[in-house]
Amino acid sequence: MIRPGRHRRRHRPYGGQHEAVLLSPVIVTVLIAGLAFSTPREIAFSRLLPAAPALAAALWPVLPTVLLGTFCLLIMIGLSFVYSDLGTPYTAAAIIAVTLAAAYASHLRLQREETLFQVRLVADAAQKVLLRPLPHRIQDVDIESLYVAAQEQARIGGDFYEAADTPYGVRLLIGDVRGKGLTAVGAASAVINCFRENAYDQPDLRGIIHRLQTTIARYSAAIPADDQSEHFATALIAEIPYGSGHVRILNCGHPPPVLVRREEIHVLEPVLPSTPLNLAALLGDHYYVDTVAFAPGDQMLLYTDGVSETRDRNGEFFPLPDWMREHSPAPPRELLDRLHGDLLRYGGGRLDDDIAALAVRCRPTWIREHESGSRHDARPGPS
Repeated sequence: MIRPGRHRRRHRPYGGQHEAVLLSPVIVTVLIAGLAFSTPREIAFSRLLPAAPALAAALWPVLPTVLLGTFCLLIMIGLSFVYSDLGTPYTAAAIIAVTLAAAYASHLRLQREETLFQVRLVADAAQKVLLRPLPHRIQDVDIESLYVAAQEQARIGGDFYEAADTPYGVRLLIGDVRGKGLTAVGAASAVINCFRENAYDQPDLRGIIHRLQTTIARYSAAIPADDQSEHFATALIAEIPYGSGHVRILNCGHPPPVLVRREEIHVLEPVLPSTPLNLAALLGDHYYVDTVAFAPGDQMLLYTDGVSETRDRNGEFFPLPDWMREHSPAPPRELLDRLHGDLLRYGGGRLDDDIAALAVRCRPTWIREHESGSRHDARPGPS
């Protein structure tokens, strides 16, 4: 038995704020023109007109940027009829030069934005392959997932999870590859694909882990030698046999799950530690399966260390067991949404590490009875 211990997105401006940002070059132009016409010529606000097309280059396409520069040039020509000694030729030349430079800068910006957009499309597609959407329910088990990248531009990382509806029950995988970047993504992808293939065929969790161990070892051997030490992973596999009332857990150095049973919190520390993936040569090939009751209404949270190691301004870790005690009645989707929001608030609006989490609930008996009754009532009666 297991002894109890002690799943950013960049937000762009929207609505009125977004429109105000896009119109800012026009606002700047009108403001400078108004000041130039209404103030003494000695102040010479007209010399600021080249700033308008320069600002437009950061926000607008090429043609509107050129048109705004032309409009500023016309304003300067109009001012020359009112004030003949403004140095119009010099300011006009500056407007033309800045407008041409701004048009070229706008062209380069649009090219880079298009390239970035295509890269993000590829990254999104890769994420859907690596972390494909999980089923919300497998028989009597509700499953919800959460994945949040620490960096706003990131789409995928070394954290991973998967769920499979197998002949042996619901099998879950969650883990974290050490390191960052493409090499960590590659190792995570190798582990997930191996789990997807073997979860249906291996009758024992140890068999799956041995397969994962072999896969990540082969992946590590295929990369440059100076990177091999980086590719070990913590992993946890859970198996919930259908109708059994228990869950089997094999924890290879991963943060322990948190189980909620009748509003009581249990941190499921393994009785004996199992070796993380790709460290068997150093620590030995030791894997142990623990069993714990998992009855209707029980809920379990699986997570990576990005959740438990989120720090506040004082350097204190996120108090996950206490947090679970306060939010234990929430269903899986709501639980993960609250967790995401509270982690961001606890970390001061940002995350220092990727986070992944699975919320798994054995459906309460009353929900099963209600659904069974609904299906019975929906059957047509005898004619």
